[in-house]
Amino acid sequence: MRMQESKKGLLTDLIARARKAGADAADAIIFESESLSVSWRLGKKEGVEREESHDLGLRTLVGKGQAIVSSTDLKTSTLQDLIDRAITMARNAPADPYCEIPSTDSSPITQTDLQLNDPREISPEDLFDLAADTEDAARSVEGVTNSEGAEATKNKGHIALASSAGFADEYSVTNFGASVSVIAGQDTGMERDYEYSSTRFFEDLMAPSAIGRSAGEKAVARQNPQKVKSQQAPVIFDPRLSGGLPRLLSGLISGASIARGTSVLKDKLMEKIFPETVSICDDPHRSRGLASRPFDGEGCIGKTRMVVDKGVLTTWLMDTRSANQLGLDSTGHAIRGPSSAPSPGPSNLYMMKGQISREELIAEVKNGFYITEMMGMSFNSLTGDYSRGASGFWIENGDIAFPVNEMTVAGNILDMFANLTAADDLSFKYSTNAPTIRVDGMTVAGT
Repeated sequence: MRMQESKKGLLTDLIARARKAGADAADAIIFESESLSVSWRLGKKEGVEREESHDLGLRTLVGKGQAIVSSTDLKTSTLQDLIDRAITMARNAPADPYCEIPSTDSSPITQTDLQLNDPREISPEDLFDLAADTEDAARSVEGVTNSEGAEATKNKGHIALASSAGFADEYSVTNFGASVSVIAGQDTGMERDYEYSSTRFFEDLMAPSAIGRSAGEKAVARQNPQKVKSQQAPVIFDPRLSGGLPRLLSGLISGASIARGTSVLKDKLMEKIFPETVSICDDPHRSRGLASRPFDGEGCIGKTRMVVDKGVLTTWLMDTRSANQLGLDSTGHAIRGPSSAPSPGPSNLYMMKGQISREELIAEVKNGFYITEMMGMSFNSLTGDYSRGASGFWIENGDIAFPVNEMTVAGNILDMFANLTAADDLSFKYSTNAPTIRVDGMTVAGT
């Protein structure tokens, strides 16, 4: 697969043929990817996996009927069949008064500005060296007794989009990753933990020694867990979990959820739902951001938005369809796959850093739960009721006292938002990020 070849011409021609065949409007998108993953365990090479794919999706509108079809075969004869099927399906689809191929008047920011594509060539041996060094560092931590292995990955992707409204553009991306999982203890006393790093540029990955050491130290610290009695207590979310709260918010303020009336926040626009010290930003143009994009899934150009400004919810996240339903304008948050219609979703979403250190955040807690791992999810978007399994460490008199596991934390998302305090240790490690977060007054269920 030759990913450097422009795909705009292919898509523009496809759209023109769809219009000639009877589509009133259309757009098409191509996703191409190449990936290489290597694994290393107990000091030896364990495996290599390579994968290549290309997927094309065509969306056609006939009147207000919409259809989406996809194919992995880009031959001319196959594409004509794709067009015929899409138009036939659109003609027979129920009318949707909100469907539209949007006009895009702005010029996209270039991928050079966003720095999404690392030109450096990384070989399989480079990846094996990364994985080996990462596992060596983890296994060297005193108390680590076994390893589930380390992995290193590289991915190259290319996205092209064209529409009958005149939009046509494309961009390339790279992603690199390194991870390791190790075990501390023996027999029934074994505890596992992990660490990983994921970046657009290879040079931005955490040092393998730091990844490995972090995983090993976390596994050792989890040994001999205890249980605590069920109670109301402050809960502190470690930064590798705290992004889950703004991620939940993004679902609740999705234009589709608001239009359906299935969000507990549907009547909260321009209301204060967080303390004044909390602000949350969405930035599609963050340099080297893991969710950065020069344009969204409909060709609309997004912009940096304060989703929550000093505690006040300021906007919904909308694609064209949900914006039409709400009588508003798209915010440039359309995301899509080759076989699905656009729907709203965030880009680089992050909670801005607070005014208190992580150490101070913990020191203020007499009895509380510092969570480092969560599992399962029970969340009702209509009521805001929230419950998850969790493990981590118990806090006593402002200090980390002992590890705990097999716990459950529960609350209502509106109360959680209202009683949230953010630390000042924000770092950009994921597509959704937040500093260490404390939520006061949650229900902690143990023994």
